Amino acid sequence: MITETIRLKTADGATVSGVLRIPDRGAETVVTIMHPREDVTHHSFVSHLTELGVAVWTQGTRSVNNDIRLLHEQALLDVAAGQSFLADRKFESRVTLGHSGGATLFAFYQQQARLPIYERLTEAPDGTTTDLGAADMPVPDGAIFVAPHPGQGILLQRVIDPSVVNESDPWLSDGDLDPYRPANGFRPAPEESRYSPDFIERYRSAQVARIRRIDELAQIAVQETHRMRAFASASGDANERRRSLASNIMVVHRTDADLRSVDLTLDRNDRPYGSLFGSRPDLGNFGFAGFCRITTPAAWMSTWSATTSRANFVRNVAGVTSPALLVELTGDQACFPADARDMYSSITAQDKKHVRVAGTHFGGPLTQGGPTGTELAFQQIARWLRERFSTAAV
Repeated sequence: MITETIRLKTADGATVSGVLRIPDRGAETVVTIMHPREDVTHHSFVSHLTELGVAVWTQGTRSVNNDIRLLHEQALLDVAAGQSFLADRKFESRVTLGHSGGATLFAFYQQQARLPIYERLTEAPDGTTTDLGAADMPVPDGAIFVAPHPGQGILLQRVIDPSVVNESDPWLSDGDLDPYRPANGFRPAPEESRYSPDFIERYRSAQVARIRRIDELAQIAVQETHRMRAFASASGDANERRRSLASNIMVVHRTDADLRSVDLTLDRNDRPYGSLFGSRPDLGNFGFAGFCRITTPAAWMSTWSATTSRANFVRNVAGVTSPALLVELTGDQACFPADARDMYSSITAQDKKHVRVAGTHFGGPLTQGGPTGTELAFQQIARWLRERFSTAAV
C-alpha cells in the first residue's frame, strides 16, 4: 500500500493535513473519512476499505482534537481543500464517509457545495468571515452516513442538564428538574429509571430554556468583543488591541443528562444502559465528561447551540442528491430510531438506502463475543460501494 501524508492550504489560508492510502494495485474510487473535531487517521474502517480495493483519505480539520474554537463554517473550508486535492488526483469517484459528527459535517458540506456560489454562507453566526463562495467545493459522487447524530447543537440540547439554574455555579439546582433524583423517576443502576410523561415534557422544555440562556450569554460576549475590537482599531492603542484579543472561555456544566440514557423505554432500541461517556451518567454528569464542557462564544454559536448552529443533519441532508447510504446501529446512544427515520426521509437523493445493523455508536458489539458493529456496518458499506463504484477487490 502507498501511504502519503499531505498538508493543504484552505481557501482562507489555514493549514490542514491528511493521509492518503492507495492499495498497491491502484484505486479508481477514494473514500474520505473526516470528523469536525476528532482525529480519524486510524479510523476502524480504514483497513477494511483498502482491503476492498479503494483508496482512503483521512483528514483533520483545523480544530482536530481541540474544538474550543470549532466553527463549522470554517470546517467546510477544510473539507473543500481535501475534496479539491482529491479531484486534482483524478480519481474516478469520490465518496464521503461520515461517522457520528462526521456525517453532519459532510451533509452540511454537500448542501453548501451544491448551492450557487453567491448563495453560499459568507460568515459564521458570530460574524467571523467564512466565505464559502470563494472556495472550490467539488461535490462528492456518493455519501455514506454511519451512526449519524442530528447535529452537535441538537445533540447537546438533548443531553444538557436543565436543573442547573446558574451557569457560574453548577451546584445550584432545581430539584424538580433533577434527572437523577429518585422523586423524579430515577433509579440507580442496574435498575432502569422510569420518567412520567409530565416530567419528560417539563424536562425537555427546560433543556431548551437553558440553551437559550447560554445563547444570550454567548451573544453578549460576541457583541462585547466586536465593540472592543472596533474601539481598538479606531484608537490605535496597543493596550486596547491586546484587550480586544483576549480569550473569552465559556464553561458549560453538566452535559451528560439525556433521560434516554437511563430510561431505555424512551425511543427504545438495543442500546445498553448509560451514555456515550459511560455506564453511570448520574456520576459522570458531575465530572468532566460530556459534550461542550469548554468552548468559546463563537464556537457555541456555530457548533453547540441548537438555536444558531447551521450544522443540522436533517436540514442539511435535504441538499444531498448524490447516492446515499445511511447505516443505523441498533444499539446507538446518540442516533435513536426516530432520528434515523427522520434523517432518511430527509435525504432527497433518488438513490438512497437505509440499513440497520447490531452495534453501539462507536462500532462495538452488542453481545460479548458477538460481531462488532464495525464489522456488520462494513459488510453493508462494501456491498453498497461495489454496486455503484469501481473497487479493485476480487
